[in-house]
Amino acid sequence: METGKLLYFSGLNISNMFHLSLRHSESSGSDDEYSDDDDMSWKVRRASAKCLDAVVSSRHEMLPEFYRSVSPALVSRFKEREENVKADVFHAFLSLLKQTRPAQAWLNDPDAMEQGETPLTMLQNQVPMIVKALHRQLKEKSVKTRQCCFNMLTELVTVLPGALTQHIPVLIPGIIFSLNDKSSSSNLKIDALACLYVVLCNHPAAAFHPHVSALVPPLVACVGDPFYKITSEALLVTQQLVKVIRPLDSHLGSSESFDPSPYIDDVFNCTIKRLKAADIDQEVKERAISCMGQIICNLGDHLPNELPGTLLIFLERLKNEITRLTTVKALTLIAGSRLSIDLRPVLPDAIPILASFLRKNQRALKLCTLAALDILLRNYSSAVTPAMVDAVLAELPPLISESDMHVSQMALSFLSTLAHTHPSSLGQLSGGAILSQLIVLVRSPLLQGGALAAMLDFYKALVTTETAGLGYMDVLRMLTGPVYAQSSALGHKQAYCSIAKCVAALTTACPPEGPAVVAQFIQDVKNSRSTDSIRLLALLSLGEVGHHVDLSSQPELKTVILDAFSSTSEEVKSAASYALGSIAVGNLPEYLPFVLQEISSQPKRQYLLLHSLKEIIGSSTVSGLKPYVEAVWSLLLKHCECQEEGTRNVVAECLGKLTLIDPETLLPRLKGYLLSGSSYARSSVVTAVKFTISDQPQPIDPLLKNSIGDFLKTLEDPDLNVRRVALVTFNSAAHNKPSLIRELLDTILPHLYNETRVRKDLIREVEMGPFKHTVDDGLDLRKAAFECMYTLLDSCLDRIDIFTFLNHVEDGLKDHYDIKVSPRDRMDTHTHTTTSRCPPGTAWTHTHYDIKVSPRDCMDTHTHTTTSRCPPGTAWTHTHTHYDIKMLTFLMLARLSCLCSSAVLQRLDRLVEPLRATCTTKVKANSVKQEFEKQDELKRSAMRAVVALLTIPEAEKSPLMAEFQSQISSNQELAAIFDSIQRDSTSANMESMDTTFCRCLNLIGRWSD
Repeated sequence: METGKLLYFSGLNISNMFHLSLRHSESSGSDDEYSDDDDMSWKVRRASAKCLDAVVSSRHEMLPEFYRSVSPALVSRFKEREENVKADVFHAFLSLLKQTRPAQAWLNDPDAMEQGETPLTMLQNQVPMIVKALHRQLKEKSVKTRQCCFNMLTELVTVLPGALTQHIPVLIPGIIFSLNDKSSSSNLKIDALACLYVVLCNHPAAAFHPHVSALVPPLVACVGDPFYKITSEALLVTQQLVKVIRPLDSHLGSSESFDPSPYIDDVFNCTIKRLKAADIDQEVKERAISCMGQIICNLGDHLPNELPGTLLIFLERLKNEITRLTTVKALTLIAGSRLSIDLRPVLPDAIPILASFLRKNQRALKLCTLAALDILLRNYSSAVTPAMVDAVLAELPPLISESDMHVSQMALSFLSTLAHTHPSSLGQLSGGAILSQLIVLVRSPLLQGGALAAMLDFYKALVTTETAGLGYMDVLRMLTGPVYAQSSALGHKQAYCSIAKCVAALTTACPPEGPAVVAQFIQDVKNSRSTDSIRLLALLSLGEVGHHVDLSSQPELKTVILDAFSSTSEEVKSAASYALGSIAVGNLPEYLPFVLQEISSQPKRQYLLLHSLKEIIGSSTVSGLKPYVEAVWSLLLKHCECQEEGTRNVVAECLGKLTLIDPETLLPRLKGYLLSGSSYARSSVVTAVKFTISDQPQPIDPLLKNSIGDFLKTLEDPDLNVRRVALVTFNSAAHNKPSLIRELLDTILPHLYNETRVRKDLIREVEMGPFKHTVDDGLDLRKAAFECMYTLLDSCLDRIDIFTFLNHVEDGLKDHYDIKVSPRDRMDTHTHTTTSRCPPGTAWTHTHYDIKVSPRDCMDTHTHTTTSRCPPGTAWTHTHTHYDIKMLTFLMLARLSCLCSSAVLQRLDRLVEPLRATCTTKVKANSVKQEFEKQDELKRSAMRAVVALLTIPEAEKSPLMAEFQSQISSNQELAAIFDSIQRDSTSANMESMDTTFCRCLNLIGRWSD
């Protein structure tokens, strides 16, 4: 904190020096009399600007103060007459904007504008002053000054989208001036175009309509520029301008006041010239295809004569390996247009070509092609012939696989569309490879989320077509047959859940079939000869069907499910619990009182029944559940002090979700239990608060914001478990709704940091026969604290003293404790056990020890054991570095390298040594296999942090980092890991961009629904 104060006052002193030098400069005479000999104050101003730049770049938590004192001083000097000083002033302000940029995601939550003065709101208030200072500089003779202005505007709009809406009339003339200026350099034109593109993307179209007539001529000239980089950038801007002159993302009537027709010929002609050219740069080719796709999408109804020829060019580009991906994206855009562009002339040739792309070894091409085929089938079904459909179906089986769930999801979406538009084509699926692949996929433990939803949609669509051999019972037998054949149990419980959801989807699509199937499932559960697999599937299916259909007409149902609670199989009991809760959702008046009565009267079944209640509370509507709130609340409070942690966590989740139904009444009641003398009760209510926090706006939010500080005071609770759950709740708030805790950070962070330290008073020795084993009771607390720190990097970085934060990251890099073993006269084997906690609602896998914990709704404890050997006749000491904490600190270090590079650079020498220690540590030759695996992953994680650190400018100038790099290069194993991580990082970024674009294209096709 002392460092922060020093820099704070230094920043103010530098700002004062800046003003003093300015006054001296302005009093030294007129511009005509100015010379370096008479006035050397420009050197002071330049040095001051550089110092301010350094302070702004390294002290992220001081942003509010920078906007109060530094920002106005910098803006006032945009008119600086010395060009070098002006460039440094612009650079300092650009650094201020870049420091504000990461805050955008955190402060854009629903309560952002209610938080008083934040960096974004302060910047918003200063926009008029900034624009007033900048617009005069946009017509300066100096190319360097204008480039600085364009960079500034680009960053400003990126940080604060829409901020320039009221100032567009002032800025557009300055941009056009640089585009038309014959003395402008190529780089200046590129910067001006890049700025214009960002401004067009981030402001409403109507703001530009008065200026379109002035923008089109210079843009057309830039598209025809001989320099390919200018042409490429101009095509990108033209594509965005097309969206502006005729936006289709709202009702057509809203844009009818602006007539685009005077500009269509100019825009089309300049683009078609580039589209036809074959001997141009690859980037220009792709931009021309994308731009023309946008022109046809938005303006195609104005181009009836030009359309056929242009589509033929697209067809040629589709056959070219270099341009095919971009062309597929353009065709998808056109096919999804609200203007219903006539693509029928090219479909007979285009669809077979698209079908052939599905077998190419290019994932992005497959995704984009599937999106294109889906939209074409949806919007041009009458022009798609059975032969075209057959060509696509022949390529689908290899795409339906768990190896790529996103591709499988897109393929399933296409099949669903096919079932709606061409049901007659589904006949060939019966007994074919596609259905076989679907059955394999439905048994995959990876099937969930969007892929599972697409699977359910397809089965619903399939059975409604009434295709021969693909009726309700036919598909049902395909899904459930392997389980009933008893040849082998399915490998994972998720497979049973997926099949059950598919059964429910079929049943809701064909209601008349439901009663008979439900009755059969009940008999399967009752039958003593049924295997556990059959019972598991039957119970899950009853639950899924009962969620949508009232099953109260089945008299045996309650008894059958309760009897299943006594099964010897844990999975069957869990399925019965879920089934009872899910069935109750279908008829609350019939089943909820029954569940409450059973919880009170059956203590041995209490845990399973509470899970049923949790399912009811989580899935029921507010109006349906409200009459039962008081009865449920009273029952839950009776169990919140239960000694079993699993039960308490289920109760806490129920309390939290119930509070959302009537927060005005129930949240104060929760708060009252903070005064309870029972640590169990306090931990239950704090955990309950976690389940009231969501990343979406909720009625409870204002009440929660006023009271969450009281719940988080339990960070000072004497009980370790209460403090741990308080940290978990704080982490949830910081992740999902940062506005709840931002104002409390000054008081919370000291307690959070305190929990990151290894505390000797929490370390004890336990005798295990002849050995002494060290147990650290603070391990879970430290891990929870580091998880909170990692979350705060994404949500509240502007409220953190980054150097204090880095101190505790360094502590985490060195986190360890010792295990001591008494001397023995022979080589003995000893065992040490580490206890960890499994996050609620997840299937937790310990990577290094290959321990898998089934999904549970409570925070369950599990242990993993490592065996080592003690050399004879020695006192053996083993330094145990906790894996989870190390991994978290490596992740934080990589994140900080991106967010706060200047601060990390200052600490680089102190950070390198623990990274080097991890990378060079060797496991003893007689260690177990798991120790080698764990150390290997720690090395990879540390190396990722090293790669991130090396992205910081000037990081390689550190002597210690340079020495470590040499050490990596000279070590074959470390060099291989380093190279692998660098390659993975590059390919992952490219794949992410392609996948994101394909998902956007997939959404375009939904416009016409």
